[in-house]
Amino acid sequence: MKTLAGIRPGRFTLGLVIVAVPLALALLGPLFAGGSSGPRAPSFTLGGGHWLGTDFVGRDVWQQVLLGGQSVVLVALAATALAYLVALPLGLISALTHRTWLEELLMRPVDVLLAVPSLLLILLVAAVFSPGAVGLSLLVALVNFPDAARIVRAAAAEAASRPAVEALRMQGETWWRMAVGYVGRSIARTLAADAGVRLTGVLYLVATAAFLGVGVEPDAADWAVMVDRNRTGLFVQPWAVVVPALLIVALTMGSNLLFDAVLQRRKRT
Repeated sequence: MKTLAGIRPGRFTLGLVIVAVPLALALLGPLFAGGSSGPRAPSFTLGGGHWLGTDFVGRDVWQQVLLGGQSVVLVALAATALAYLVALPLGLISALTHRTWLEELLMRPVDVLLAVPSLLLILLVAAVFSPGAVGLSLLVALVNFPDAARIVRAAAAEAASRPAVEALRMQGETWWRMAVGYVGRSIARTLAADAGVRLTGVLYLVATAAFLGVGVEPDAADWAVMVDRNRTGLFVQPWAVVVPALLIVALTMGSNLLFDAVLQRRKRT
């Protein structure tokens, strides 16, 4: 059985359900979190007004879960979008240009950035400045766009060498028509596969940065910070660690299932 769009409903629906849970909690959770639940008092057992108990500083775990998703999810999505916003035009121009000097000018600085470990660069910048959520998004996008640009260029170069592109040039078609209308469509499957993997890597990098205190306050309501703050007491209060960790895993797993469903659809078409 197939949907009208050509996507098998099983994998697509499963991915949509899995990714909807963390997304809904991240986007709508603050609306239902409410205010302070009263004086802080550790209560690791369930009940007493605390669905998932409290953490080691007396914060209601469920309230922290509702409040802690926006910083992780929005920063990761923004960083991924910004990385492709730079990588796509850079890779397409490098692949389609016949000017070697322009290709070298665009891609050699990218190679320099590729040589620097991502987390190290973020930590070095964070040692000088104190980036907030916006700054962390820009930093993560900065360390992700170089390899994205290389992937775009490699995939686009193969498509740009086809006779169809030369025919479009001889017909006087615009660069936009060749780059987006033909080459962009030809590399869509590669980009979809890379986007799924890259979003997972970005989520890992954002969570790791938050885990190390970059971009968020040490006592912030953040899923990654919750894992860091409560990991030493995993067997005493597991919910404060397991729930935010599972939400991050669900977001990455659901996203990849959705991208896989799209890839299958494009493969059949």
